[in-house]
Amino acid sequence: MNKLKGLVCLVLFLSIAFRSLACSIFYYVDPKTGNIYIANNEDYWLDVQPYLQVEPKTAKEYGRLWWGWNSFAQGGINAHGLFFDGSTTPKQQIPKGYKNPQGRNVGDEILSYCKTVEEAIAFLEKEKIALTDAHIFLGDSTGNAVVIEWINGIRQSIYIQDQFLIATNFLLSDSSASFTCPRYQSIKNRLQTLTLSEDSTHFRTVSNAIGGAVQIPQKDSTGREGGTLYSVFINMTTNEVVIVYKLDNTKMLKVNKRDLMDEKKKQKIYMDTL
Repeated sequence: MNKLKGLVCLVLFLSIAFRSLACSIFYYVDPKTGNIYIANNEDYWLDVQPYLQVEPKTAKEYGRLWWGWNSFAQGGINAHGLFFDGSTTPKQQIPKGYKNPQGRNVGDEILSYCKTVEEAIAFLEKEKIALTDAHIFLGDSTGNAVVIEWINGIRQSIYIQDQFLIATNFLLSDSSASFTCPRYQSIKNRLQTLTLSEDSTHFRTVSNAIGGAVQIPQKDSTGREGGTLYSVFINMTTNEVVIVYKLDNTKMLKVNKRDLMDEKKKQKIYMDTL
């Protein structure tokens, strides 16, 4: 627990001003061990009520965990190690014949039926799903990760390079935009430092790479408060998942995803009850 408290304290370091609907995600493969780590900050209005949804496997669906609110998965991971998340982007033109998945919990569907990044991409193609104002982040247990976005009616696939993949809220296909996103640059600099370091890499040290991207609570002109609603840290190799609610190390959930799925009980765990 002390290690996890240290993780959260470091996540608070170098926080920057809140921007509504922001999000930061990374997938990292440690070159020294091959271990895979994932982290994300879900930045949104702080008056929503997020929860962890546990879905055990059935005859037709894989076991999975997802986090979000209002019956909609914002991110998640399944028993085979397929991870997904997403973040808002500038408006895009989707391909002809494709559609926004209005009313569908697409993240849950991906985790239910797909084992790998390539299977998830095939699912999106089969269902003719594309997003006009977001990109989708996918990563799996093999070390493969990709961000899918749609630009001028064409699907773009940005795959992992140099041990990591990062997404915030600009279109990765526009490489010049990365220099104007301090969250992206902060995460990139920290992951590059980890990659070049000769020191041993641990779950905590990798998770700290998202520390410069947290959003401190801030009210808009109407008085509504936004910021980092929750942060998720995943050690793909050990199946450990840690969720921290509103940057508060007293509201933390640490689980082994396999143990939770193996309970064969559908559960909904509200983060404000942690």
